[in-house]
Amino acid sequence: MNTSYRLREIYWFLFWLVVFTTPVSLFEIYLKAEPPMMSRIVMWCPAAAALVTCLMCGVNVRSLGWAWPKRVFTAWGYGFAWLYAIPVYLLTWMMVPNAFQWGQFAAPFASTFHISQHTNAFAALFGIPSTMIFIVIGTMAWALGEELGWRGFLVPRLYERLGLVKTSLISGLIWAVWHYPVLLGADYNAGTQPAYAVACFTVMVIGMAFLMTWLRMASGSIWPCVLLHATHNTLVQGVLDAMTARTGTAPYITTEFGCGMALTILLVLGAGAVLARRQRVI
Repeated sequence: MNTSYRLREIYWFLFWLVVFTTPVSLFEIYLKAEPPMMSRIVMWCPAAAALVTCLMCGVNVRSLGWAWPKRVFTAWGYGFAWLYAIPVYLLTWMMVPNAFQWGQFAAPFASTFHISQHTNAFAALFGIPSTMIFIVIGTMAWALGEELGWRGFLVPRLYERLGLVKTSLISGLIWAVWHYPVLLGADYNAGTQPAYAVACFTVMVIGMAFLMTWLRMASGSIWPCVLLHATHNTLVQGVLDAMTARTGTAPYITTEFGCGMALTILLVLGAGAVLARRQRVI
């Protein structure tokens, strides 16, 4: 494929991304909040941009990576978020006084099902497993919207010319900046200082972009990326944040806007790079 034609496709994708995202983000800024429905609408803006660009430029939508991958990539898609998120929260709960607030998760969950006795056991044995199975499956519908744009359309076109590192940096930075309006103008944040939140979030997202780019190009499929995205959102926002203090120093370490996951994702990437280098030597 001619390089200039690929660039044309990328430029059109970015154009339509701005066109579709801007009114939604402006409305969220007006509300100073991101209601669930608005979040779901904005998550499908990258997909809309990709599909319109495919229609304009004559790109076959099958090229967006619909094929189901080998099981090993599905396992990585589900497992990566556990690797970089769980250590952050465990260390925070152990080191920061009163950071662990199990009741914030257990009580509302038990109340939803009208459980008045053994609420802790119910939340642990039913709440967490059911959330990490069925909520993840449901969240994949919304994560698919973003991943069709980022990893289905954008990443393969950048990768052809730039390779893993530059593709991950560029796509990750675009992905992060795309979140800035609601991060700074609405309530998609943890209440920490804006500059700190933006810095930590950007590092975390670019780190995730490396994982996502590798998954997409190694598997030839967007589904491991969709699964990682859905698992991350459910595990971090729906489970771990729900049982962690929202005041004091804890939000500066945990959440998507603290330093913890930015650091652990970089550690996961470093470990992966070392293993890949050793495999080449062997």
